[in-house]
Order: sequence, then structure tokens, then C-alpha cells
Amino acid sequence: MARVRAFKGYTYARTSADVSHLTAPPYDVISDRERAALLAKSEHNVVALELPEGSLDPAVPGNRYETGRKRWRAWRDSGVLVRERVPAMYLVEQRYELDGREIRRRALVAEVGLHAFEEGVVLPHERTLPKALGDRFNLTRACAANFSQVFGLYSDPAGLTDRHFAAAAEGPRTMIATDADGVVSEVWAITDPEALAAIAAALEHKQIFIADGHHRYTTALAYRDERRAADRASGLDPVDPAYDFVMMALVNMDDPNLVVLPTHRVATAGRAFDANAIRERLAADFDLTEVPSDRAEAEKALASTDRPAFVVALRGGGSPFLAALKADADIDGLIPLDRSAEWKGLDVTVLQELVLDPLLDIHPDRPETLDRLAFVKDTAEALAAVEERDAAFILRATRLEQLRAVALAGETMPQKSTYFYPKLLSGLVLRAMD
Repeated sequence: MARVRAFKGYTYARTSADVSHLTAPPYDVISDRERAALLAKSEHNVVALELPEGSLDPAVPGNRYETGRKRWRAWRDSGVLVRERVPAMYLVEQRYELDGREIRRRALVAEVGLHAFEEGVVLPHERTLPKALGDRFNLTRACAANFSQVFGLYSDPAGLTDRHFAAAAEGPRTMIATDADGVVSEVWAITDPEALAAIAAALEHKQIFIADGHHRYTTALAYRDERRAADRASGLDPVDPAYDFVMMALVNMDDPNLVVLPTHRVATAGRAFDANAIRERLAADFDLTEVPSDRAEAEKALASTDRPAFVVALRGGGSPFLAALKADADIDGLIPLDRSAEWKGLDVTVLQELVLDPLLDIHPDRPETLDRLAFVKDTAEALAAVEERDAAFILRATRLEQLRAVALAGETMPQKSTYFYPKLLSGLVLRAMD
């Protein structure tokens, strides 16, 4: 059973509904330069909480986590951040243009009860990396707070939750923010007890699939377990404490306005690189067809096959080419792992197991090799990267039915298998667990 409930969120004290200068993209896509630009807009931008300055070693005085804790407390004490007087859920509507048409996507921000993945209530679809987990856990432990939300999906093909969101959007808007890409996010606070109860009831029998924020969710589980152990050692047994929940933004995965974009790979080989040798190795298992070095042509080539495929560009290797797994390929023989057919049939899996690992010496089971792998959203940028890097791989977007199948099988995809656009802004609502 999914436990979804309202909470008394913290929002910025404001004289205007526009909080664009105080919000930020998710922490894991912010470079040092972007962090500085965000802080130039306001010293109170949420990035100062999400990515505080200081050492990442919690044993070093003045470290990132100590800085974050002091700042979080100071902003609440001074009134930079104010707490809602009554529990609320928050409707966030994101509005943007894609390929010439306006798209509106709605999300419900609420507290969602934490469940271990094996319980089958909240399911992951991507694997996490230890380094990122350690950083987020240390910040959560220091601040006892969620500064951004986990992005979750639930299935509601009949759109039963939509009427609650439509009713909320008829009320007064509380906040608006526009990000660097021109995506407008509007926020409404839902505080009516009957509406809150109805929304919670509509979601209580849903499974929730994590779309984005796997590190944040896994961190929340570890933090919950630590707090539980501390309370039990002290003889405490609180009922539904805040640490049993995490802030999530829930989106109907059956909404036609839910957009998933691909994330391309750019790689540097771990050994001497030979473009001709790579191409010859690929030809053993893939049908290779040259394509122009152009975004539209690359996407057209990928759309031409229903087999696992990707467009490959190699440094010094001539024109890019479509690599489509041969129709008679023995996928179980090529990928002799105890995984489902759905997992083995993913483009990202085939790329990982048949190309990145054996040909370029890159695999998530060897985290040190991931420093030679970069993720790029723009097709043209990825294709151009082979002027400096060894290889680029243009991918299709992972389909939602693939995400669902892999998650329900209890498996996780390679990192960055999905890119849900647009990203959810941090800083619209913050949540305390102290």
C-alpha cells in the first residue's frame, strides 16, 4: 500500500509569487559554473542548501554538511524560509514547448511512505552509484531535510486523479518559476482535508515507479533505518515519524504529456583505441549502416528498426553508422546473465554489455571506469564529441512499458537509461524531518 500524505512544507518568504531566482535544477546536473550563476541571482537560492560549499569529507571542519546544517537552521530562524501552518499537498504544473506544441505536465508533491524495494510498493528502474549515495546521505543526516523531491510515477489510465488536480488548479496559485530552458512551473497548495483524503485514497493501492531520484530515495531508506535504530536504542517508538517518509512528486505515467527523452553516451577507451578494430568487432553481432552526421538522420535511422540499436560515431572512423543487433542474434548467448528478456532487450543494456564493457573497458561494476563515460542530452553535441573523445553512441528513449516491465521484474537498468523532461525544480517546497 502506498502511503501518501500531506505535510507542513517550508517555502520561501516572498512578496511576489515569482520565485525563479530562488529555484534550481536537480543537484546532480549542476556544474560549478551553474552553481555560481544561481547564487548570483540570490544568495538564498536553494543550491546553497543542495550543494553547500566545503569539503565532502564529513570529518573535516567546515565541511559541506556542517555548512548545510547551519544554513538550513539559519534560514528558518531568520524567516528566509517559512513553514505552512496547515498540512498540504502541492500541485506543480510544468508548461513548455516541444517541437512546436505546448505541453503541460502535472505532478503532486506529497510525503510518500518509504518501502524497501523488495516490498514491491516503490520500485526502482536504475542502479545507483556509491559515491553519490554517500554525499546525499551525509547531507540528509546533517540537515534532516528533503530539499528536492524524488520523481515518482504511478499508473492511472482512467485519469481518476486528474479531476482532483484540475480542481486544485482552479484555486489561487501560490508560486511560479521559470527555469533556464523557459519551462514554467506553477504551484498550488492543496489544504482542504476532504480533497487531501480523496487524493490519498486514490493513490493508496498504486505501485510507484521511481523515474528520477534513485539516489535520494535510497538515501532516505538508509536515513530511516539509522533513525529507527537510534529511537529504538533510546526506548522510543514514534508512530509514522517524518523519517518514515520522503518528499516525492508523483506523475501519472499514462499521461500522454509525460515525455521521455534519450540520454546519449560519449566514451574514452580504457586501452589503445582503434576505430577500425571496433567497427570490425561490432560487425560480428550488428548490422552496420552508415548515416549522415546529422541529428534528424540519426533519429530517422534509429526509428527504422525495432531491434536493439544505436548510432555509433568513432574518432577517426569516418561517417557515423547505425548498429542494429542482427535479427538472428542469440541474445541469451551474447548476454549470459540471469536477467529477464525485457532487460536484455534494452538498447542501453545491449550497448553496455556488448560494446562499452568488452570494447571500451567501461562497466558500472567497475566504478573507476565510469570516469571515462559522459552522458549527453543533445544529439549534435554527442556526435561532435568524437573530435576529442573516442566514441559517441546516439540512443533512443527508453519506453515507459520497458521501464515498467524491468522494474516489475525486480531489475534495474544501467545508469541514465531514462531522461524525463522537463526536470523538476528544487526549491519550490522543502521538507523538514527534525
